[in-house]
This record gives sequence, structure tokens and C-alpha cells, in this order.
Amino acid sequence: MSNKYHSRHLTLVVPLLALALPAMAAPDPSDWQGIVADAEGQTVYWNAWGGDTRTNRYIDWVAQQVQAQYGVDVEHVKLDDTGSAVARVLAEKQAGNDGEGSIDLIWINGENFAAMRESDLLFGPFAEALPNFALTNATQNPEVVTDFTLPTEGYESPWGKAQITFYYDSAQTESPPQDMQALLAWAEANPGRFSYPRIPDFTGSTFLKQALIELTEQDEALYQPVAKSDFAAVTALLWAYLDELHPHLWRSGRSFPDSGPHLRTLMSDGELSLAFSFYPSEAAVAVKEYELPDSVRSYVLEGGTLGNVHFVAIPYNSPHKAGAMVLANFLLSPEAQAQKQSLAMWGDRSVLDIERLDAAAQALFESGERHPAELPADALSNTLPEPHPSWMTALQEAWLERYGVY
Repeated sequence: MSNKYHSRHLTLVVPLLALALPAMAAPDPSDWQGIVADAEGQTVYWNAWGGDTRTNRYIDWVAQQVQAQYGVDVEHVKLDDTGSAVARVLAEKQAGNDGEGSIDLIWINGENFAAMRESDLLFGPFAEALPNFALTNATQNPEVVTDFTLPTEGYESPWGKAQITFYYDSAQTESPPQDMQALLAWAEANPGRFSYPRIPDFTGSTFLKQALIELTEQDEALYQPVAKSDFAAVTALLWAYLDELHPHLWRSGRSFPDSGPHLRTLMSDGELSLAFSFYPSEAAVAVKEYELPDSVRSYVLEGGTLGNVHFVAIPYNSPHKAGAMVLANFLLSPEAQAQKQSLAMWGDRSVLDIERLDAAAQALFESGERHPAELPADALSNTLPEPHPSWMTALQEAWLERYGVY
């Protein structure tokens, strides 16, 4: 192509591009009225884990509210593995699809957030511009702006809290184990009555991290990238522990439940006497809905349990960013947070600083008498922080190499 032809071609195309830019430009998160106006009529494709009926019914409720209040339709794209959504956005970027992506919002944290940030796949910063974000009181609650040791820098908006919580059938077990060594002894005395989900399920992977934090003598290494540590040395006691534990698990450790909900089903069927969840109120909700017996009780380990905040993020090529921000902001409203925390809906903990809400908003969270299967209010005060996200991937790969043949 000659320089003359190239120059003539540019003079014809540039004005057309200039006319197109305003429609292609990303919305300004600081112009909230403009965001709300642009969002009306949009359909937000929210990619979120779809493996639990309680989570799904909450997302259904959210979709109804956001449509009624803002005229935004929400489509829940149910995922088995969040990594598949991350891979889709990456594939779209590699194909040059920078403005018409198939995903508008992702339920995300940990290694998936780290991967998307590393590949520059997220829109932002936007989170701190959401009007309801201030209700988290992030200055006093840094967990809402930190994801597995990484600062979120406004590229994720928090919407729930999770923490490992054990539950047991008190009709069969008087004194449940209070640490990992006690859990091993309990499993030996009660063969087949405990298990954890098969890796790479996130609940099962969290169990690995909980055990590693408690067992390793080099726990400080977990809060820096795994490449900076001697992985074999840091994890040696974990694999020795699992080698000893597995023969005493459900089905002698030759197979594992698929997920946290599968653990709950095994408890319901009477196959297990001890289980755990990443949602502290899960057992209480299940008892309330007659899925688990009235004798089930919840507790956390004496040394604390692993917990984190889960977030939503917007892919860089979402065509409906305004609608996605409206949805993310609604998820942080007292109305939505109280409904999510309710045992009648999901039982997922709020990320809001409830004591700083006005009286009317605080009243939304008043649930009356505590359910017998629910944890006391102060039980989750000892929350162990998540390791660097690179440890999750490394642990999953090592587990599959060692035990994945089952």
C-alpha cells in the first residue's frame, strides 16, 4: 500500500471513527445518574456459580428486584466452574472482541480475580463509585478491598462473606473435633462419617488451605506468591496428613463428594455425621427447611477458620457495563444484603458495616431469636486470612497429581 493511498484512506475513516467513539466509550462510574439512565433496558448476563438452590433463588430474587426498580433484566448464567468464564473472556480478547463480550458480570474472587487482572480483562476502577459502596466502611473493613492478599483497586465490588463452618449431628456426636489433629482422630474413630469435596471444587480446595495453615510450620510463606517458597517443604505435612486421613473418609477416600451441597445431601441421608460449609448459616437454613435433622449444630475450630469476601467484577469487553454497575450497586443495598443474610433466603453474611447504618436499615437485619443450628453472633470473630491466590492453583494441581487417580 502506498503512503498516498494510506493517507487518503485515513482521511475517510477517521471522521467515521470519531462519530462512533461516543457510543463505544465506557460509561463514567462517577456519573451515577447517567449510569442509571443508560442501564434501563439493558440485559445483564451475570455468570455465577449455579450449584446450589439457595444461591440460585437469591439471584432470582435479585433479578426480579433490579428489573422492577431499574428496568434492567438479569440473566443468571449458571457456572460449574468460574474459571470457564475467565477463559471465555480471555478467548474473546484474543479474538479481538473488545466491545461485544458475552459476559457482563462475574461472581469472582481469589485466583480467578488474579488471573483476570494479570491479563487486563476487567473494567474499572468502578466499585468505589457505587453509591452503596460507602456502606461497607472500607476504611475500617479492609477485607472488602482485599482479595486473597491482593488489593482490588476498584475492579471488584464485594457482596458477601464466607467462612469455613463445621456442622455435626449432636445426636451422634457429643464432642466434635476442634482442630485438624482432632479431626483425624475423630475420623479414625468414626470411619466413613466425614469427607471433603473433590478438588478442584472451591469448598474442597478451601479445606486444603485450612489444613495447610494449621499444619505447616512455614505458614508465613502462604501470604506471598508460591514461586517464592519451597512448595514441597511447605506442604509436606499436609500430604502426610491427607495420606493418613483418606482411608477413614467416606468410601475410604476412594471417591469424594462433588461439592459442598453434595456434602449436605450426604448429611441429610445419614451417611455423614460431620461436614462443613463455606457459608456459616448453611446448616441452620437446611434444618429450617427440613433438609437436615433438628439435632444438627454448627461450630468453628478453636484456632479459627479460613474466611474471605466474595465479589462481582465486570469484564473489560462487557457491552452492558451500566447495567452491570446498577446490579452491583443493588447487591450492596441494605435491602439486598438483609435478604441475602436471611435464613429464609440464603444465609450469606453481609459485607455492610451494619452498626453504621441508619435505624431503618439496621432493622432489616433483625432476625429475632437465633436458630439452634446457627452460630452465635461472635463465633466468627477469629477469621483466618486467605493465602496468596497462587497457592490455590498449586495445591489443586498437586492434589490432583497425588490423589486424582481415584
